Amino acid sequence: MADITVVVTDLDGTLWWGREVAHPTTRAAWAELEGKGIPVLVATGRRITSARDALGHLGLRPPSVVLNGALVVDFATGERLHRRHYRVGDATLILEAFRNQGLEPCVYVDHPDVEVFVGPRPSTHPEHLISFGTTATSGDLDDVVTSVPVFSFGMMGADPEPLTRVAATLGGVAESHLGPDFYGGHTLTVAPIGLSKWIGVVAYCTQRGLDHERVLAIGDGPNDRELLTNAAVAVAPDDAHPDALAVADHVVSSPRVGGWAEILEYI
Repeated sequence: MADITVVVTDLDGTLWWGREVAHPTTRAAWAELEGKGIPVLVATGRRITSARDALGHLGLRPPSVVLNGALVVDFATGERLHRRHYRVGDATLILEAFRNQGLEPCVYVDHPDVEVFVGPRPSTHPEHLISFGTTATSGDLDDVVTSVPVFSFGMMGADPEPLTRVAATLGGVAESHLGPDFYGGHTLTVAPIGLSKWIGVVAYCTQRGLDHERVLAIGDGPNDRELLTNAAVAVAPDDAHPDALAVADHVVSSPRVGGWAEILEYI
């Protein structure tokens, strides 16, 4: 049995499936970890509000790595433990890469009143746009990327071909994560070079006096690869992306049947 000091979990496709549906055994396993004194840290590509509200529906307020490592926030207290954003020049180049493919991305920012800026004709899926609610606003993206700290760019429910071309132009400038999504298309997220969920995990462990070499991590996507590679124990659901399965030490059942609870076997 591994001597684990913290469990790190992805959300979509890992803790829950589809539209944030968690199996009853998953919530029970989380409570068991808390009873053992083992903290659970979320690590997700979601923004603050999206992650916080979805977890809140399960009665959870854990510390969370959001936007693939750009921020670490303790949802119980609101305390920020880590923050990283683009240099202005890089943000401008990335916006141009999307526009060269006829796309207007969502721009995720560090702003007191807004989490996401979109242009007048955003290219993301309409339902994704609706999901932002009042946390998003329309603006001049050229002005946004030069005047507001930018955490990441992204869009959902799109044709993979232009997204693939965007990602191909950004090597050495940004970390691109492309994969299918529940809107029936593909999602592309573009984060600062060198940024990953693992960076946020290390920052959290450092702040909380925990040993980041004794982490159990579970994730299902290509943006979980570095997290899983660096964890002492790496776990992936059996329906995970091949990139995650390739580096997993253990494979558990799908979140549809409560596979997340199987991580208790490796604590």
